[in-house]
Amino acid sequence: MTPIAVSLGDPAGIGPEITGKSWARRQTYDLKPFFAVGDPGSLSAVWDGPVERIGSPDEAAAAFDRALPLLAVESGEQTKPGFPTPEGARCALDSLELAVGLARSGAAQAVVTGPVSKNRLYDIGFSHAGQTEFVAERCGVARENAAMMLAGPSLKTVPITTHIPLRDVPDVISVELIVNKGRAAARGMARNFGIANPRLAFAGLNPHAGEFGALGREEIDFLEPAIVQLREEGYDARGPFAADTMFHEAARTQYDVALCLYHDQALIPLKTLHFDEGVNLTLGLPIVRTSPDHGTAFEIAGEDKANPGATIAAISLASFCAEQRVIYEGSVAA
Repeated sequence: MTPIAVSLGDPAGIGPEITGKSWARRQTYDLKPFFAVGDPGSLSAVWDGPVERIGSPDEAAAAFDRALPLLAVESGEQTKPGFPTPEGARCALDSLELAVGLARSGAAQAVVTGPVSKNRLYDIGFSHAGQTEFVAERCGVARENAAMMLAGPSLKTVPITTHIPLRDVPDVISVELIVNKGRAAARGMARNFGIANPRLAFAGLNPHAGEFGALGREEIDFLEPAIVQLREEGYDARGPFAADTMFHEAARTQYDVALCLYHDQALIPLKTLHFDEGVNLTLGLPIVRTSPDHGTAFEIAGEDKANPGATIAAISLASFCAEQRVIYEGSVAA
C-alpha cells in the first residue's frame, strides 16, 4: 500500500506533536499507513512514542504498526518548542518540498502538510502567499487554476480570494477569477468526492447580496455574469446569496460547496462548525494535498495540549480523496 507523506511543519510548532498523536490513534480512526517528513529532534522534544527512521516511503507500511515511520530532514539545531528560528523555517520548507516531490513521483499516495509560520518563511525568502500556492507552483499549476477548499463533516467552502487585505477584495475579484474558482470547485468535488454534478452556491460580497445594487454592485457586475457563464458551461451554479443566511443547518442541505469572496467569509462558518476537524484541501492539483485547518500554535507547543483532531481528519480525507481519484480516473478512461 502506497503511504501518505505528512510534513511536520515548523519544528517549534505543534505539528510534530499532533503527528505523533495521530499515529498513536491510528487504530481508533482506522488510519491508513503514513510517514512523517521532518526533523527527528522536533518529535523527540514533544512526544515519547516510538519512531522508526526509514530510508524511503516503501519502508513505511512495514514499520507503521510498530512505530511512526520518519523520513528525516535535519534542522541543524536543537529544537525548542514554542521558539521558532530561521533554521526551523528552512527545515519546514525542505520537508514540504520533499513531501510534495514524493507525492508527485507517486512514491506517496498523497501529502498532508503540517502547520508553518508564514512570517518565519518570509524571513528566509519564501515568496508565496502560503503552502497552497507553493504546492501549486511545484505541481506546475497556475494559481488561478487551483483553489483552497475547507472541508468539514457538514460544510465545504472555497474562498475565491485568500490572503489579501479585505479592502483589496473588490479590486481583485473579476468574472474570470470567479469562473476559474467555480470550475476548480466543481471538478474537485467530482475528482475527490465522487459528486459528478455538484451544487455550487455563491455568497454575495455585500450585505443582503448587494440588495439589487443598493448596497454595492459587485454581485451585479461580477458574480451574476460569472454564474451565468458557469451555467452555460453545464455547471450547477447558484446565487449570489446573502452570506448571513447561507450557513445554518437547513441552508447547508441545498448545496454541496459554498464559494465565498474573501477569506473569513469562508473560514468563519467552517471553523465555527468544525474547529477541531476542519481540513484544508487544495483543488486543481495533480496530487492530493490536505492540511489541518489551524496554525502552528507556538504558545502551546511542548505542553501536550494540542488536539490532533484536524490532523487525523486531514490524513483520513487525503486517503479518501486518493481512493476517489482512482475511481474517477477509471470512469473517465472508460
